[in-house]
Amino acid sequence: MRPCWNSGHQYAVRRAPPSGLGVRAGLESRQSSTIVNLSLDTGVFPDCLKTAVVKPLLQKNNLDPSAFENFRPISNLPFLSKILEKAVIMQLNDHLNKHAILDKFQSGFRTNHSTETALVKVVNDLRVNADRGHLSVLILLDLSAAFDTIDHNILRNRLSQWVGLFGSILNWFESYLAGRKFFVSCGNYNSKTHDILYAVPQGSILGPLLFSIYMLPLGQIISGHNVSYHSYADDKQLYLSIAPDDPDSLDSLTQCLTCVSEWMNSNFLKLNKEKTEILVIGNNGYNEVIRNKLDALGLKVKMEVKSLGVTVDCNLNFKSHINQITITAFFHLRNIAKV
Repeated sequence: MRPCWNSGHQYAVRRAPPSGLGVRAGLESRQSSTIVNLSLDTGVFPDCLKTAVVKPLLQKNNLDPSAFENFRPISNLPFLSKILEKAVIMQLNDHLNKHAILDKFQSGFRTNHSTETALVKVVNDLRVNADRGHLSVLILLDLSAAFDTIDHNILRNRLSQWVGLFGSILNWFESYLAGRKFFVSCGNYNSKTHDILYAVPQGSILGPLLFSIYMLPLGQIISGHNVSYHSYADDKQLYLSIAPDDPDSLDSLTQCLTCVSEWMNSNFLKLNKEKTEILVIGNNGYNEVIRNKLDALGLKVKMEVKSLGVTVDCNLNFKSHINQITITAFFHLRNIAKV
C-alpha cells in the first residue's frame, strides 16, 4: 500500500481585508482556517456544506424555455465547501503525482494536460500508423451520465486500494461523499430537498479528480488487449493499428470492447453503443473487410467523427473542420462589418 499524505498539515486561509473592515475580515479568515483544520484532523466533512442548490439555466438564449431538454442544471455549493476542497485537492494531487498513480493517458483536469495535448497525442499516433502503411480503427466511446452513477462504495475501494489512503483521511472522503443533498431553485420557488445516494458532487472541486480515480482500472483492461487509448474526463478514445498482412488483429479490439462493457456494467457505468462512433483511417486494401466486420458487430463506421470539439476525417486532412471554422469566422466578420 502506498503511503498516505501528511494529514497533520495546518492551513491558514488568508486574504487582504478591504479598508475599514480589517478586524471583521481577519475574524472570518481565522474561522475559515479553523474549520478547515478541524475537518482534516477529525476526518469529518461538515453536513452544513453538503447541500447543493441546483438552478436550471437555458443552454442558449434563443431556445424554447418550455422544453426541459433545453436547460442545463447548474449545481452550486457553499463557498466554504470550495475552500475546504481546495485544501484537500492540493495534497491529494501532490500524493498522486509523487507516486504516479493517475493514468498517464488521462488528460482531464490535470496540470499541463488539456484537450489539445490529448488530440495531439492521438492524431500523432494515427499519422505514425498511416506512415507505416497500417490501417487505424478509432473508436470514441460514449458514457451516459458518467459522473452521476458513481458508486460510493466502489470509490472508497479505489481510494483505499489504488491510491493508498487510510485512517482519518479515508474517513474524511467517506464523510465528504455521504449525506449529500440537493434542491432545485427556480425564480422564487424551491423544491423539496432530496438525497444524493450516488455520483461525485456536481459543481465541486474534487469531483472530476475523484472520477478519474474511479476509472483507474479501465486503463489496465484496455492495455491488456494491446489497444491504445487516451482519455479526457469521461471521453474515451480507443485506437488500434492493423497491419496489411494481419486484418484478424481487429479481434483484439472487439474483445477489448466486450471487456470494457462488462467492466462498466459491474461498476454502474453505462456504455451508450448507439452514440459510440467509429472511424477507419488509411487505405491499404482491407478497408471493406474491416468495415464489414465492424458492421457485423453492430458498430457503425462513419466517414468523420467529432473528437473533443475537432472533426476528424478518415484521411486526417481536417478539411471538414477547417471549412466549419472558416464559415464561423466569416459569420463573425460579417457581424463586425455591420457594426
